[in-house]
Amino acid sequence: ITLRDNALVTSHHDQPGMRLSGEGSPNALFCDNESNSERLWDLAGPDHPKDAINDHVVNGATTTNPAEVGTKAALWYRVDVDAGATHEIVLRLHADTAVPEMAALDVLRTREAEADDFYATLTPETASADEAAVLRQALSGMLWSKQFYHYDVMRWLDGDPTQPPPPRERLTGRNSGWRHLNNHDVISMPDKWEYPWYAAWDLAFHAVALAHVDATFAKDQLILLCREWYMHPNGQLPAYEWKFEDVNPPVHAWAALRVFEIDGGHDFAFLERMLHKLLLNFTWWVNRKDADGNNVFAGGFLGLDNIGPIDRSAPLPIDGALEQSDGTSWMAMYCLDLLEMSLTLARHDRTYEDLATKFFEHFALIAEAMNSRGLWDEHDGFYYDVLATTKGDRIPLKLRSMVGLLPLAATTTLGRDTLDKLPEFAARMDWFLANRPDYADLFHTHEREGHEGQLLSIVSPDRLRRVMRWLLDEAEFLSPHGIRALSAAHRDHPFSVDLAGMTYTVEYSPGESPTGLFGGNSNWRGPVWFPVNYIVIEAIRRFARFFGDDYSVEYPTGSGVELTLDQVADALATRLIDIFVEDGDGRRPVFGSSEKFQADAVWKRIIPFYEYFHGDTGAGLGASHQTGWTGLVADLIIRRGQPL
Repeated sequence: ITLRDNALVTSHHDQPGMRLSGEGSPNALFCDNESNSERLWDLAGPDHPKDAINDHVVNGATTTNPAEVGTKAALWYRVDVDAGATHEIVLRLHADTAVPEMAALDVLRTREAEADDFYATLTPETASADEAAVLRQALSGMLWSKQFYHYDVMRWLDGDPTQPPPPRERLTGRNSGWRHLNNHDVISMPDKWEYPWYAAWDLAFHAVALAHVDATFAKDQLILLCREWYMHPNGQLPAYEWKFEDVNPPVHAWAALRVFEIDGGHDFAFLERMLHKLLLNFTWWVNRKDADGNNVFAGGFLGLDNIGPIDRSAPLPIDGALEQSDGTSWMAMYCLDLLEMSLTLARHDRTYEDLATKFFEHFALIAEAMNSRGLWDEHDGFYYDVLATTKGDRIPLKLRSMVGLLPLAATTTLGRDTLDKLPEFAARMDWFLANRPDYADLFHTHEREGHEGQLLSIVSPDRLRRVMRWLLDEAEFLSPHGIRALSAAHRDHPFSVDLAGMTYTVEYSPGESPTGLFGGNSNWRGPVWFPVNYIVIEAIRRFARFFGDDYSVEYPTGSGVELTLDQVADALATRLIDIFVEDGDGRRPVFGSSEKFQADAVWKRIIPFYEYFHGDTGAGLGASHQTGWTGLVADLIIRRGQPL
């Protein structure tokens, strides 16, 4: 970067030159984008390291390069602004060889009008003006919340030849088993300010929301995560930089299907590329997380952090294994998503019928195990984790949490049209159902409006009603602002279990984390989380697609009011949307007790999309800038009132 004609001008061996100019007469400051070796390691280093500009501006140090050249530069303005006044500085970045045709402010006004027109096409007519603003900010914020991410694990472990060697313990520390991983891409961040790195299951939800505004980017992000320099050779997807080997829920097949659908349902090459790579990942799950080969899975914490009484990613306090209701449900859902991908592709290439049959039957094995090994509690009408000891004891952890609602997600429907077009798959399915009556409870037939449909689900229609009774109870899971991660009943009735002389207790905590598990910086013991809320709402819509108006439930529980499942899904979506929308008093629940945001005419229009939300008040919690998966609120606004 050099100074030319009062502007910063870049030159690069591989990229075109750019020019940054600013009005007035700012000072140009230069340094090199290199670490301050002397400050960090007491070693000789560059004369003008990357913190030189900061030290010059803040402390007056003579650290910048007087030759006015470097790999990092800034325009320094010193302006006096009276209290309550404003001052505007216009900067312009453009190709060095181009001459701008329009004044900078004219460009901004033109782009603003184009953005208005674009978001108008996305906003449903049923959305209020306030909801339209929420939709727009959710999606536009996500477009900004991506950045270049570079992590070469081999170089990080072995050290940069031009830098001091790293400590030797790094060679056996975290991510040491991921030497193949070399990330050098622009990626959607969980929160560009507070979590500026990618996370596998976060990224899947990001892609679903981003598909509405940039389907190509959304598809590329999902493909990227499965590429050879990301996916481990054994098939595992990298979780996040803190510990790539942690296990996130396998939601990428589901995300690929949703992005495929939002994009118009015609990019079969994308779906095919995803399926081929996800076959490797699915096999990793089966080989690594079904320890006893009994089709019940123990994936660890699975992104739900401190939701259980014990740390599910750590060794158990007693000899045995934790059979997870959510882990097994995620894998059953994974089977059904890969089944749907295979069926979609089989309509164009019949060789995929074989895969469809494989995942149909594998789903049956997992779902049957889920229902036969004690994860379902017939007395309570709910699903729980089970601690299976080496002595043969089976201890259900009767904590009513999102863990027990996720079995709803493992459901899909098959229409007669699909079966007619794929006779080989249909014949194998008929044979399986006729010759394996022990799996009959997993498959249901229903006829409405002259058409017969098939339902594949862990949760039978009878059990669905019982689970929904808990879900829609305002004293349990149903918050005014969505579905709580933990039942509010545990506020007055904490859950406790004694293991190896220790007592482990969980109580309803709707706000910040009450424990130090996972660093204490997130809480699944009561707040509302968007990703799992979205998964459950979509599952209810799939049941609605099967039953139509022939199945209704009480909403809320105890109210005496019956709603169809589509109406329930819309009502749950509205509770989530209303976190961000002004209520009758002009207050937004997301702002909580912050009067500056609630009352100031300017600030109240600037909506932050938090990581999660208080289970009773809806106030935003956790990362606050622009948490990507909370951008799903835009998709909820777009899809509300539409059948799946």
